[in-house]
Amino acid sequence: MSLTRATLTLLAGSALAQALPLLLGPWIARLYTPAEYGQFSLLWTVASNLAVVGCARYEFALALETGDKGAAALLALCLRVLLVMTAMAILVGAAWMLWADLSVAAALPLAVLALAASQALAQWAARAGEFATLARARVVQWGGGAVGQVGFGLLQAGPWGLVGGATLATAAAAMLQARPAPTGGWRGLLRPQPLRQMAHKHRDFPLLNTPHAFAGALQDTLAIALLTAWLGAPEAGAWALALRYLKAPASLVGGSLSQALYPRLTQSTNLAEARTLVRHNLLLLAAIALPLMGGLLAFGPWLFATVFGPQWRGAGELACSLAPYIALHFIASPLSVVPMAWGAQAWALKLALVGQVMFVAGLAAGLHLGGLAGAGWGVSAAMLFYFCYFFWGLLQRAPANKEMP
Repeated sequence: MSLTRATLTLLAGSALAQALPLLLGPWIARLYTPAEYGQFSLLWTVASNLAVVGCARYEFALALETGDKGAAALLALCLRVLLVMTAMAILVGAAWMLWADLSVAAALPLAVLALAASQALAQWAARAGEFATLARARVVQWGGGAVGQVGFGLLQAGPWGLVGGATLATAAAAMLQARPAPTGGWRGLLRPQPLRQMAHKHRDFPLLNTPHAFAGALQDTLAIALLTAWLGAPEAGAWALALRYLKAPASLVGGSLSQALYPRLTQSTNLAEARTLVRHNLLLLAAIALPLMGGLLAFGPWLFATVFGPQWRGAGELACSLAPYIALHFIASPLSVVPMAWGAQAWALKLALVGQVMFVAGLAAGLHLGGLAGAGWGVSAAMLFYFCYFFWGLLQRAPANKEMP
């Protein structure tokens, strides 16, 4: 399947998947209080932070395995690493409940397991070219999660309803993506596999990409934790609601494009064609992001107060201040797979670590100077320099040799 057709297939599925959360969002915002949304967001960001490295990023090496036996062995390695991470999540959840008296932390291991499994099996399906399956899985995960949260909200389940709806839908999406079956079937993964050889062959992914991915997810965790400690759970809930809907376009377009772009770059043998492909997508994403930024700057507070209710006007003011950052993130998100395809993970890791420091510093400075809205302006100002350097360095770091890896 061509890159354009694969991207459009995933984009169609993502559009449908995002439609339900967007349509049900105002209802969800009225079923749950900002404080309940803040508790859920804190739990879900921690779960996402652990899940993003749940398979030590070995799942992203699946596209590099051309043989079915090798891919099956690599998938078996991913699942074994995931079991270890789930066990760690049980310990983290138990400690969290004792330390912070947050009962909803009991759901942490299940959330980590569902999120990491869905992420790994999405790469498995993408390797097999099952883009239609990926599109359906997105509908189940995002759309089903919103429907579940509404259902639990009607039962007045509190933050448990938000967590339960999202976790059950993510687990269902993971099961849907478990196709095609690996060589020897799913039970065959339990048999002895050349795991040590696979772990060594793709060692760059846990050594370089794992800290990169963890650091990237950590900024969301630190942001929610900092906001909760500084301003309280309601303001953390406003931040989480704003970011969820502001980043929806990046999830819609960026996720679809990156899953189709990554295999294309890994299989390309023409440097000029690969560079042109990246440059073209960067400019296309920028052309979409700039009008979105203008709309948020002009109508952010009014839009959130009208759609979600007057209690969420603070989230709209935050959306206005975050608009420049959201536009830059929209452009960069799908291009984050390029360093992996071009063997530039060490450079990307170093830059990401600098970016995390800049993000948290901008957030803290903004909180100190201007509260919740100030935090948004602080992040936007700090990350402007980071993303501009990222875009410039992306093309400079293209493989210098004529043969692509």
